[in-house]
Amino acid sequence: MCGIFGYINHLKPRTRKEIIDMLIAGLKRLEYRGYDSAGMAIDTDDKFGATGSRTFQLIKKSGKVAGLEEAALNQELNYDQVLDQHSGIAHTRWATHGPPSEVNCHPHASDPTNEFVIIHNGIITNYKSIKTFLQEKGHEFVSETDTEVIVKLAKYIFDEHQQKQTPCDFRTLVEETILRLEGAFAVIFKSVHYPNEVVAARRGSPLLIGILTESKSADIIPISISDRTKKTGKVRTLSPLPPEPRPSFCTLLHIDTHDPVEYFLASDASALIEYTNRVIYLEDDDVVHIRGGNLSLHHVKQSQSDKAFVEHRTTLDMQVNEIQKGNFAHFMLKEIFEQPESVVNTMRGRVRASEKLVKLGGLVEHIGDIRRCRRLLFIACGTSYNSAMATRQFMEEMTELPVIVDIASDFLDRGCPIFRDDVCFFISQSGETADTLDALRYCQRKGALIVGITNTVGSTLSRESDCGVHINAGPEISVASTKAYTSQIITLVMFGLMMSEDSIRMQARRQEIIQCLEDLPDLIQAVLENNDVIKKHAEDIAAEKSILVMGRGYSFANCLEGALKIKELTYIHAEAILAGELKHGPLALIEEKKKIIMLIMKDKTLSQSENALAQITARHGRPLIICPEGYEPKLDSGVVLNCIKVPKIVDCLQSVLSVIPLQLLSYHIATHLGRNVDKPRNLAKSVTVA
Repeated sequence: MCGIFGYINHLKPRTRKEIIDMLIAGLKRLEYRGYDSAGMAIDTDDKFGATGSRTFQLIKKSGKVAGLEEAALNQELNYDQVLDQHSGIAHTRWATHGPPSEVNCHPHASDPTNEFVIIHNGIITNYKSIKTFLQEKGHEFVSETDTEVIVKLAKYIFDEHQQKQTPCDFRTLVEETILRLEGAFAVIFKSVHYPNEVVAARRGSPLLIGILTESKSADIIPISISDRTKKTGKVRTLSPLPPEPRPSFCTLLHIDTHDPVEYFLASDASALIEYTNRVIYLEDDDVVHIRGGNLSLHHVKQSQSDKAFVEHRTTLDMQVNEIQKGNFAHFMLKEIFEQPESVVNTMRGRVRASEKLVKLGGLVEHIGDIRRCRRLLFIACGTSYNSAMATRQFMEEMTELPVIVDIASDFLDRGCPIFRDDVCFFISQSGETADTLDALRYCQRKGALIVGITNTVGSTLSRESDCGVHINAGPEISVASTKAYTSQIITLVMFGLMMSEDSIRMQARRQEIIQCLEDLPDLIQAVLENNDVIKKHAEDIAAEKSILVMGRGYSFANCLEGALKIKELTYIHAEAILAGELKHGPLALIEEKKKIIMLIMKDKTLSQSENALAQITARHGRPLIICPEGYEPKLDSGVVLNCIKVPKIVDCLQSVLSVIPLQLLSYHIATHLGRNVDKPRNLAKSVTVA
């Protein structure tokens, strides 16, 4: 949720228009995250006080980034002015505290003269107590947001230092500010008191830095640790604000370059890959200070139990064309049609059909411990939860272990008992899902082995797991996840195959599945060729007010996923029904001409599924059946049934094929109704707020 983008140039001349264009382009790359307003802060030509620094122009608009772009290019500014150093910050906001409005939009300022400005992604849980404290000190608030308390708190701390005549650099000021915050945040600060400086920090929300320079010194990122807490790591609360932290004893280290350099700060790699692939992923409580072309990375140490800090620099393996729509009308459609390629990327180097071998490198060192565990837990949210459900039956078969699949928020609400010999899998496309990360840390404290399954290299999930697997589905821009779902299923199937490689009894089953994995890309392509037929079915369904999606066995997870896609894309109520439960209540919903999407597989559930189908048609329901080729639904009544056929494949992989018609149905219903397919209302791609 929310998008952050910042740009800083030093000795690299840029016109003000170029800088604005880059900020806007960065925000457009982040539009998929979901937002309702956008804003930016750039330097003006006006001078501020005794410092002589340029003041800031705040430009904010409700609605889309295009509106902000128009407003930014119609200010009373010299757009042709060449600036050899400048810092600009920009933000897309998804409303949490206060409705969408220009007042609530970021950046937020500390006062009417914009002495300090900030952009923020996340949520501050103790903002009410801080706000009350600052109001008692005379600070007036103009917005309804939790973000405004951060920037006014920084101003309050700065004024305190001024009154005490204790010098305070910008980085120290920000550290003292964030130590008083509770909750999740990624923040970027600018101030007229610290010209041409930017300080950024994160805790719980993603933030990364891109570096563009020809200087070799940027290949070494030194890290200094600022220990600002007592040895116990605890801060005693004596007032609405924690007490003043201890001063730092660390020595500042920098990227020290006199060459031209450009820095990019973003909440997602897609915003900066156009410019550089040399990035630093920030860890929780990291603070970055950029000043005079130099960069220093610090860690505000919270306790003695903090892990050792290592270099975060990495290289992004992503291309700009991966985050563009190409010839497709929407990112979602593009990503659906990318699945023949994305499943290959998920399996590449991991499945060797000729040798009947499956190897997930990230799990090799831990596979023995996993085989000896008490039980397997799969914890996730939304589509990632559904992918775990799609493989639960297979996992129980191949591992012969108890398998629990849980929604992260409910798992935490229950305080589920966790033991040291449990293995907990956490699945998240973005690797930044707040509930999933909270559940991960809960299990980590209990001593369980943590396995991460994510699509995002460098994400919080991948860094905090003991081991794991990147699904390698490629960037997913549309809010509605599609190719990540199928890649997650394949990844979990590969894990099941790896777990059973020593079982003689399982070898024939394993060989059949491995062969089917090799055939899968071509079979997915065959399903996609039915797009026009599926589109006609979608137009027939689009007038419905409520849709039931029904199946059992391996099909039920796709019922959950199909109903989820219909809800989030079309805004039509949709419900997944376990066909075995039809007579235990849901049958009351069946009426004449009622539209039901039914998934049927040719496996041990076939006869029961046909019984459910007969009960639906006996009450004059109108089912649309998704089933394997070679199967013809038969009814004694002679009713002709509408069917979407998909290729037949081994049972544990049938979900990968049968979900694609559901993805396309949801997409085409949404476009028929004129919905915003890539950015559904009220939703965001990366749910970083619990």
